[in-house]
Amino acid sequence: MEPTIRERIQKYQDEIYSGNLNPDRLSEMLLEITALLGNIGDYITECDMAYNRVLSDFYATEDTANRAKIKADISEEYKLMKQAKTIEKVAIGMERAIKYRLRVMQSEMQAGGAF
Repeated sequence: MEPTIRERIQKYQDEIYSGNLNPDRLSEMLLEITALLGNIGDYITECDMAYNRVLSDFYATEDTANRAKIKADISEEYKLMKQAKTIEKVAIGMERAIKYRLRVMQSEMQAGGAF
C-alpha cells in the first residue's frame, strides 16, 4: 500500500529532525515536497467541496445559519479539510526550511568551511 501524503510528509520531518543531511538529499527532499504540494492543493479542493456539500445540506435542514455551521463544523468532512490545510502548512514550512538550510550550506562552502 502506498503511503499517504501525510505519512510521506511525516517521513521527511523525521529525516530532517534526525539531522546531518547532505545537500543532495535536502535537494531531493525539496523537489519531492514541492511536487507533493500540487497533490495537497488538489486534495484541499476535494475536501472543501465535500465540506461545502455538507454545509449546504445543513443549511437546508436547520432553522438558523449558525446552527447549520456548527453542525457542519463537527462533521468528518470538516475534519478532513482542516487536516489537509495543516498538511499544506507543514509542507510549505518544510520547503522554506530546506531552502534556507541549503542557502546556509552554500554560503559555508563558498567561505571554505565545512557543513
